Parts: sequence; structure tokens; C-alpha cells
Amino acid sequence: MTQPLRVMTVFGTRPDTIKMAPVVAALGSDARIESVVCVSAQHRQMLDDLLALFGIEPHYDLNVMTMDQTLTQITTRVLTGMERAIIHARPDVVLVHGDTTTSTSAALAAFYQHVAVGHVEAGLRTNDRWLPFPEEMNRRLTGTIASYHFAPTERAKANLLHEGVREADVIVTGNTVIDAFLATARRDDLPVPPRWNDLDSSRPVIVITAHRRENHPYMEEMCAAMREIVALPQRPQIYWPVHPSPHVSPVAHRMLDGVEGVVLVEPIDYAQMVSAIRGAYLVLTDSGGLQEEAPCLGKPVLVMRDETERPEGLDAGTLELVGHRRERIVEAAGRLLADPAAYARMARAVNPYGDGHASQRIVEWLLSRLRGAPTPKPFDSSTFEGQRA
Repeated sequence: MTQPLRVMTVFGTRPDTIKMAPVVAALGSDARIESVVCVSAQHRQMLDDLLALFGIEPHYDLNVMTMDQTLTQITTRVLTGMERAIIHARPDVVLVHGDTTTSTSAALAAFYQHVAVGHVEAGLRTNDRWLPFPEEMNRRLTGTIASYHFAPTERAKANLLHEGVREADVIVTGNTVIDAFLATARRDDLPVPPRWNDLDSSRPVIVITAHRRENHPYMEEMCAAMREIVALPQRPQIYWPVHPSPHVSPVAHRMLDGVEGVVLVEPIDYAQMVSAIRGAYLVLTDSGGLQEEAPCLGKPVLVMRDETERPEGLDAGTLELVGHRRERIVEAAGRLLADPAAYARMARAVNPYGDGHASQRIVEWLLSRLRGAPTPKPFDSSTFEGQRA
């Protein structure tokens, strides 16, 4: 009798936990697979909240987080902890996600133990190694180590092929973040976000997230934009779950506390964020995942970055790059507030990032490659008509 395929999933930040949760669920529901979960706890509290939401009980917890941790500290602690976990668990393949320092360090640890690595959300590129930092270099390094590449889109696959990855080692799956977001948005027990009831339901709400390292020097500029946005004639409101970073939270509270129309709250959990996006008019963010998630609910996304590794959203019209300068942010938000046609073009654009079945494609591809099962059909966004939760 063929032994089950032993697959270890590794994650540890809020974004990669959300995106790997449906993969863990798909692995755990297949009798041909023995699923092993390892978390780094690079983000401790946010990780624990998500583990509870998705019902995941890790087999290994590296517990690497320390206050004001550096990238070097994260890297070395994950490397050391993963060495012990891999030697003990003896997986056939280690799955890592995207562009976190946890993912790159875990992939390197697996390589050192001669264990194959599968890269979920592979092939995203901005082609600027410094933007976003350190994510762009993390994803490139992880892609170099990985044996199997689960690309969310055809463009991501093309990036990998251009870099010399064999086509046989790549499958387009769609993005697992869509799996997680759609499943969560359909729940009938979504919580009301904190202080959401402080908002005026007759006025549009703009949900904000901002935390990228490259935006730290511009946080005052971005906060100044928020002050101007709430003064626009449409009287929009800002709802901002503020990242606890010492480069973000003190600036946001100093400049925006007490401003009419601005609600600043502590970081909210994933279910609360899905609920907030559902109630939002549009989203202003420098996050990666929200660029794919918010369009599921027909919400335009203004990206406060100069580059994005998700150009498919730009092409589809679900995203617009607005950078970090006050004037450009205010102009873009004001246009969507004042021009119903411009808003409708973004809100009705088809989300190119998935159909909710990416995780199952990953599982089926691993079984086809390592256990001789039938090969799954790739995700084809050109035949996907779009989906709204």
C-alpha cells in the first residue's frame, strides 16, 4: 500500500496564514495526504487569532517573534527552528508561501535537508529588488530554491519561465487568498469591526491599511492625505486599523486623532477586516493581499505604492497605483467619490486572481507529480467570468 504523501506547510505572518489556511484544509481533507503544519509565529498575536478562526492546530510552533525584531533575527531563528522540525517530521515536501522572511528561511532550511520545496503564490515580481522591501527579494530567493511553483496567474508563470524555471514544474492555480476570502465572506457569523458603529451609515467609508517598510518615511505625507480626503465635499469617512509599528502608529495618532470623520482602531482580525471591506466604499492600501481580496466584493483598490507585483489587477482595472504623495492620493480618492462612472468601471471589473479552487489544484498537482494521480486543469482567468461573495 502506498504511504500517504507527507506535506509540511509553513507560515507565520498574518498574510501567509490567511493564504495557507485553505491549503491546510484541502490537504487535511484528502486521505492520500498526511498534513503537517509548522508555524514560525513571526507575527504572534495575529497568527493566533487566525489559527483560531480557521481551526488550525499546528504540529510545530517555532515561536520566533521578539519585540522590534530585525530581519536577520527572524531569518536565523526560523532557520534553526525549521532544521529541528524537518528532521523530526521528515516531510516529503515543504510548502511555503509568497514573500515573507519565514517562507525564504523555511525554504532554505528544507533545501539544507534535501527536502523538496513547493512555492505557493510563486512568480510575482515588481522587477525592483528594493520594492517592496524585503518582499521582492524574498520571493525571488524562494523561487530559486523551490522545486514546484504554484503560480496564481499566467503572468506569474511567464515570469518564472523567463527566469529559467521548467514549465513542467509550474502550474497556474489562481490565488489561494481568493479561496480564503470568499469562504470567509460567505459566513453568516462575521463580527462587526470595533467602532464601526461610530461611523455614519449615510456617508461613504474608506478602509485604510498602511505598514510597508518603504512607506515609513512617508507616513506623515499619507496621513496628511487622509485629513484632506475627509474634508472633500462627499464627506467620506476613514476607517483605519493602525499597524502597531513604531513607524506607523505614533504618526497616525498624532496627526489624525480627533479629526472629524476619522476612526483609528487597533489592528483587527481577519474576519473583522472582511466585514469592514464588505461595508466599505473603496480601499486605500499598501498591502499585497487586499489588492486581490477587495475586488471579490466589488471594491475599488487604490494602492499606495509606486510598484505592484500584481499588474494583472492594473490591467483588469480593479487596482490603481497612487503612490505615497498626498496630492495623488487625494486626487484619486476624490475622483472615485465624485465620478460614479469611474467608480463603476473599477467596481465591476473582473477580478483576475482566482475562482476559489486554487488550494484544491495545489493538492491535486502534488498528488499527480509525486503519486501518479491525474493532472489537474490549470486556472484560466480568460474563461472566468468573475465572482462576488
